[in-house]
Amino acid sequence: MSYTIFKQLHQENQVLVLGNVWDAQSAKVAQDAGFKALGSSSHAIANLLGYDDGEQISVDEILFMVERIVKAVDIPVSVDFEAGYSDDPDTVAKYVQQLADLGVVGINLEDGKVVDSKRKLHDALVLANKIKAIKANTPHMFVNARADTYTTKHPQALEESIRRATLYEEAGADGLFIPLVETKEDIQKIVSSTHLPLNIFLTDKLPDLETLHQLGVKRLSHGAKIYEWLMEKNIDVFQYFVNDPRLPK
Repeated sequence: MSYTIFKQLHQENQVLVLGNVWDAQSAKVAQDAGFKALGSSSHAIANLLGYDDGEQISVDEILFMVERIVKAVDIPVSVDFEAGYSDDPDTVAKYVQQLADLGVVGINLEDGKVVDSKRKLHDALVLANKIKAIKANTPHMFVNARADTYTTKHPQALEESIRRATLYEEAGADGLFIPLVETKEDIQKIVSSTHLPLNIFLTDKLPDLETLHQLGVKRLSHGAKIYEWLMEKNIDVFQYFVNDPRLPK
């Protein structure tokens, strides 16, 4: 699927609800359910392969999983590529070219990193330089720049989000992802500050989908939420099955 189609989905008269998946089977299920585009969940894929989230998985393992997802569906696939698995912009651009060669049309790229199990906000210029390198090498890759201002509880999260949005837009980003922004006021101010389509993350405190649309939100992600819910169900089923080897009705 093309970059152009994926980019257009961010300009429709409704919020693009991304189907976050972790393998070929979940991708097929999401496509059959009616999702217009998919995004891989780095957290779910890492856990699936026995790793913690936060770039513990290797790039080769990501490429292996992503290739299966892309080949399983006929709709656009974006990849959560965390912070790019390198601080060197040219190395990140090389990795992203490999994703493009598999048929991936978009990536999430973030300015936070997990250090000692805690997410920390890094210099915005590091991400800006990665975006520039990617767009110079792979212009038809939708780069969704993620600012970890709210996830790291920055004391001036709104103002810092707007500052970073400007830098990332100037660097060539196609979209802006601000996970954990939740209030109508902050969402509206961010939307008004940038030309980039705003992607936010599903939480219990968010306004409803129609309100998000009215506020100008263009994309909604749910990360590993479905995967985590299914894993909780797995625990129940296995605990039941070990005592009574019949599937519960």
